[in-house]
Amino acid sequence: MADVAITLRIMPTSPQEDLDGIIEKARALVEGFGGKVHTSTKKPVAFGLEAIEILFIMDEGKGSTEELEKQISGLPGVSSVDVVDVRRAIG
Repeated sequence: MADVAITLRIMPTSPQEDLDGIIEKARALVEGFGGKVHTSTKKPVAFGLEAIEILFIMDEGKGSTEELEKQISGLPGVSSVDVVDVRRAIG
């Protein structure tokens, strides 16, 4: 099986949320799910609101990320979680 690179976009409930705290908890959930976090960044959306994007690598044999998305969306301060990119890793 090959590895896949997956990008998750996490939207906070408000601009006042502790994004660093959400990143830390989400990274722990990704690693517990079997993924290896490559990057986590904050991206401006609008009116002071920033989204979190986490790029991680995992074995495609693991299957869907639906369970991981549910776990992250259950974190305090998280409004939504979406997979915005999935690519097969080469090399």
